[in-house]
Amino acid sequence: MFIAILGGIFRFKDLPEEYGPYVQFKAAIEGRDEIKDQDEIAILDITGTGSHHVLFLDKYNNLNEIKRELREADAKVNVTTLKILEGHL
Repeated sequence: MFIAILGGIFRFKDLPEEYGPYVQFKAAIEGRDEIKDQDEIAILDITGTGSHHVLFLDKYNNLNEIKRELREADAKVNVTTLKILEGHL
């Protein structure tokens, strides 16, 4: 199991260019027609890999939904990241 650590929380309009392909891919998977400039997006770095996991924060009602999604991706979120994400939900 991999550990997911918060890489950052950004509004779409402020998203660093390097994360763009990951965000577009996740939007396509979720069937999002549009990403708004004000959408808050969390980028989680997956330790031991060069990969990132994208969370559109408006999609989640609680931390358990995020934990479940990451468990399906064979990842676990560290405690510090959970506390920060909780403040944004």
